[in-house]
Amino acid sequence: MHSAHPPRWKTLVAFAIIYFVWGSTFYAIRVGVHEVPPLLLAAVRFTIAGAVLFTWALAQGESLPRPREWAATTIVAVLIFVVDYGILFWAEQRVPSGTAAVILATIPAFMALCEISLLRTERLTLRLGSALLIGLAGVMVLVDPAPGLGGAPVYTLGAAGLLLSAVAWSGASVLSKRMPMPASKVMSAAAQMLVGGLLLCVVAAAAGEERGFHPGAVSTAAWLALAYLIVAGSIFGFTAYTWLIHHQSPTKVGIYAYVNPVVAVVLGHFLGGEVLDARTVMGTVLVIFSVIVITTRRKTTAASDAAASRTRHPSVAAAQPDTKT
Repeated sequence: MHSAHPPRWKTLVAFAIIYFVWGSTFYAIRVGVHEVPPLLLAAVRFTIAGAVLFTWALAQGESLPRPREWAATTIVAVLIFVVDYGILFWAEQRVPSGTAAVILATIPAFMALCEISLLRTERLTLRLGSALLIGLAGVMVLVDPAPGLGGAPVYTLGAAGLLLSAVAWSGASVLSKRMPMPASKVMSAAAQMLVGGLLLCVVAAAAGEERGFHPGAVSTAAWLALAYLIVAGSIFGFTAYTWLIHHQSPTKVGIYAYVNPVVAVVLGHFLGGEVLDARTVMGTVLVIFSVIVITTRRKTTAASDAAASRTRHPSVAAAQPDTKT
């Protein structure tokens, strides 16, 4: 399904969107949650974006999910949108946007742990174990109050919440491989986003976030941030990613996992005045190095080890991180 000669300008625009637009959404979230309750902001973003993408999928002739697929979609949506994104929007009230992006960059590490412990499709090797420890060390650098690192440590509860959100995303990604999800990736992602947005509406209402909230008091900047998250972050981002995975190699597309945190840190510093000190730089470098090692490793399983001992030519598959829209 790969096009031999896609238009170069389309390829460049699509890569720019998943590399830089997705990285910039962390700053847009920070702008929004300072004026709009976090769960309500997330609910509006994903309900609107999900409805648009769901309608678009139907217009493309995609079939509606079956009842069992709706049930599986709901479980995944709870983990990804209610837990993962709900915590992210909440945490960015006190955690710098760049730091939040760096902590969430640990998702490939938690996905590897889930594959080891849940699916049994991965074996813990020295390389993988070392990479996991390096990533954890990067997060510890960000939250460690030791004065020698300089700067203020990250809000501990917010950082813990972001790690929980990374675990939730990773668990959902792994579970979705064993659940009856819609066959179409387009419909699957659209349905997850729509269901997730609607569930966030319920959670935001249960939390009473609409009480005391006055839309008229929200600044133009916050509304523009919400519009950016809906249109650029979710709709354009998803469309670009879907197009790229049909025209480019997974390795090239997957580089966004390394680029997004860097973009978020730089934008947070220059646009939001977030501190860029030795603590932030060191933690970011450690986490990104860990992600690079994990996502470029050769997967090793007990089955492949047995095959290697017989043939000396085991088959391997490159790890591909899931998309964050």
